[in-house]
Amino acid sequence: MNTKDFDFDLPQERIAQYSVEPRDRAKLMVIDRVTQQYKETQFSHIGEYLRAGDVLVWNNSKVFKARLHGALLSKSEEELWEHKRDVEIFLVRPKQNDGVWQVLAKPGKHVVNGTRVQFAPDFYGETMLKEKDGTTLMQFFGESETPLSSLKVREKANQYGSIPIPPYVKDEPHQFESYQTVYATQEGSVAAPTAGFHFTESLIAALRERGVEFADITLHVGLGTFLPVKTETIEDHKMHSEWVEVPEKTAYMINQAKREGRRVVAVGTTTTRTLEGIAALPLFEHNDQQLSEYTGDIDIFISPGFQCKIVDALITNFHLPKSTLLMLVSAFVGDREFMLHCYREAVEKEYRFYSFGDAMFIC
Repeated sequence: MNTKDFDFDLPQERIAQYSVEPRDRAKLMVIDRVTQQYKETQFSHIGEYLRAGDVLVWNNSKVFKARLHGALLSKSEEELWEHKRDVEIFLVRPKQNDGVWQVLAKPGKHVVNGTRVQFAPDFYGETMLKEKDGTTLMQFFGESETPLSSLKVREKANQYGSIPIPPYVKDEPHQFESYQTVYATQEGSVAAPTAGFHFTESLIAALRERGVEFADITLHVGLGTFLPVKTETIEDHKMHSEWVEVPEKTAYMINQAKREGRRVVAVGTTTTRTLEGIAALPLFEHNDQQLSEYTGDIDIFISPGFQCKIVDALITNFHLPKSTLLMLVSAFVGDREFMLHCYREAVEKEYRFYSFGDAMFIC
């Protein structure tokens, strides 16, 4: 299938630059994938489309300040460090626990092996290896040239870095909380799982009163979620792996719901990829509709033709043209043309798109 088959026209003014407040006042498009009908409402009314006993699974990953700006240094003939230019280093994920990270460098061509990037007097990184996928391995150090643990690197990044908002958002939020879900607890994402932005504390409390159950998973958002598709066909696109965790309690809640015929509702594409990615692992492939606790990497690419084993309904935002996220929701709906029709309707009816935009509930 061609990547261009997932393209659509999106005016620049439809790209949301900030969340509505309160967040649950965002628009909501409710899509019945069986009848191919949709309704328009407000996210605060989502309880009318959820049922007592639904297990609503969300990604509790928390964003850290992954975007760093520093001075690129290289050694002169006299073996002295010289300032060559300013660069941006975007932390993607730790490769080890000794301060080695996979990063994106901008401009990348100047960040070569043996160069150093100084972010603060007590924080710098040294380039170890340029990888074929365009990323770079970088070792980070603190005071007295002491290698930093992955946790310490995140602490330094939160001290000196900036909020890793997407490039289509022009102004950085004044409050870091503006780029977090209200239930974020597990720090490690370099982009927010934005479908959860629409939930407020009061809405969550109201849903609990209606009998909706909530369960946590963790997927630390990285390149697998937001890297664009650059191949002509979607079959040639390679997903990057991302770290996930499904605790025992969540696996039990989901398995119990599936046995009793209750719905599993995923909040976001990251949650969907976590649950379906684990269910598709070889160790679980003969364990129909059953999950076990799991910690590790997944790199599943969900595209049309994929059949979900776990997720029965999906809360998500409106995504980029030709993105893996649009391909995932098209697969979930089961009809690419109908999904694109809903997107065109959303453009026509002035829905807000992307991270800070409006929502859709597919059931």
